[in-house]
Amino acid sequence: MIEESKIIKRIVATEKALTYIENHNTLTFIVDIRATKHDIKRAVEKLFDVKVAEVRTLITPKGEKKAYVRLKPEYKASDIATRLGIL
Repeated sequence: MIEESKIIKRIVATEKALTYIENHNTLTFIVDIRATKHDIKRAVEKLFDVKVAEVRTLITPKGEKKAYVRLKPEYKASDIATRLGIL
């Protein structure tokens, strides 16, 4: 199992990622290539003190793993983004 602080490498702050924050309550991260969806969910819940509804992942053409993490409705992705300084 990978340590929580090493699973999430960085948050993605593209125009598409900001649209996902506003419209879908979803944060976008670049994560460790070996991390499973369960690892990513556990890391986000622990690091940001939120509850995760869903995790979707893909491998980018650069070979990085990207994770779309949708939060439960009682939590706001925009609050996390503001704390991280991307909004």
